[in-house]
Amino acid sequence: MNAVRSNGFTLIEVLIAILILSVGLLGMAALTAGIINGNRFSNDMSTATTLAQERMEEIRRLGYSGMPSTDTTTTENYSTIAGYPEYKRETLTDADAPAPGMKTITVTTYWASDSHHVELKTILLP
Repeated sequence: MNAVRSNGFTLIEVLIAILILSVGLLGMAALTAGIINGNRFSNDMSTATTLAQERMEEIRRLGYSGMPSTDTTTTENYSTIAGYPEYKRETLTDADAPAPGMKTITVTTYWASDSHHVELKTILLP
């Protein structure tokens, strides 16, 4: 009786190995894409927060008397903030809020066609 010797892999074994490898690589590709998107969102969020914070610092420098005495909204539209064309910033002054003589200032920075935003608030006293 002759013994059968196997000197290699069969076609089915190779195909199964390729299938397992492909599933693993596709999973890694999906994970990589998710990480890239998360990093992009984090960068956008950081930039928007910095832009809102810069505007808030300008408001603090101007002080109570430098801000409007009536309810006012000022908008810096897309492509008007130097160096940041993909962001829009709104400054809302709410006079006599939360109490008479106080001003609540809200700075909101938008990006991605207003689908995301960051909002900062402060209260100014005379």
